Amino acid sequence: MGQTLRQIDIPPAVRAQPIIFNLLGDYVFPRGDRVWTGGLLDMLSRLGVRERAARSALSRMKLKGWLTAGRSGRRSVYILTPRTKTLLGEGARRMFGPRPTKWDGSWHLVVYSLPQTQRALRRQLRTRLSWLGYGMLLPGTMVAAFPRDGEVTELFRELGVERYVHFFSRSKLETADGNEIVARCWDLPGLNRRYAQFIRRYQPSYEWFLGSNQSSDGLPPEESFVHRFWITYEFSSYPREDPNLPPELLPPDWVGGQAAELLRGYRELLKAAAEGFAGSTMQVEPAA
Repeated sequence: MGQTLRQIDIPPAVRAQPIIFNLLGDYVFPRGDRVWTGGLLDMLSRLGVRERAARSALSRMKLKGWLTAGRSGRRSVYILTPRTKTLLGEGARRMFGPRPTKWDGSWHLVVYSLPQTQRALRRQLRTRLSWLGYGMLLPGTMVAAFPRDGEVTELFRELGVERYVHFFSRSKLETADGNEIVARCWDLPGLNRRYAQFIRRYQPSYEWFLGSNQSSDGLPPEESFVHRFWITYEFSSYPREDPNLPPELLPPDWVGGQAAELLRGYRELLKAAAEGFAGSTMQVEPAA
């Protein structure tokens, strides 16, 4: 084959909290809502997070309402809050859900006007709407190609912004065509270059697994977990920028679907060993 397995380098200057969220989303949330503290710290150490930094980040997450602390027998555990479960479920749908294929030509708008004293809340609203596929059309106006009625309504309720927002579903924007709206709202050429970079970076090692008849048994379980985590972590920033548009609104050379398929295949190859290792180390417990 002439190929070797590329080693996964830990990205420099990655903060502990995003690592924790990705770890919880991929290896805790699908199995339960509470995880042994010692096991969680052990897993984080294997991802390059020192215990002091991990404990500090977990403490901040508890203060912000993302986690609560409890006990299971003689062990201390961290418990996912409903707010965290909502966020992780939302993230999983954007990361791994199917891409839409049919579009009826209508747009879905959120118009908001929050007072200057609510700047932090306004930023949070914009960020969460972007995660749902909305782009900034005009100041205070965000638009998406597909309805997210239930998720958007729940988001408004969660943030407590109902009185500041208006939601318009299935609107026709007569003053601009679809491609013009896309160009205003999203940098698809830039995102496409990042997708292409992801493919160039990880396609060779994926082919090494396939061509060498390797699977999760080809690496020790810990290495399988580390490979799978960092590949997924790198990809996880893309859905925040990718509006999940239908094919007719995408550039002709779009490789986002190819990148997503590469991620899916890579994760599947390493799934058994990575999940087995994570499960035995963290000892996730189902919701009480």
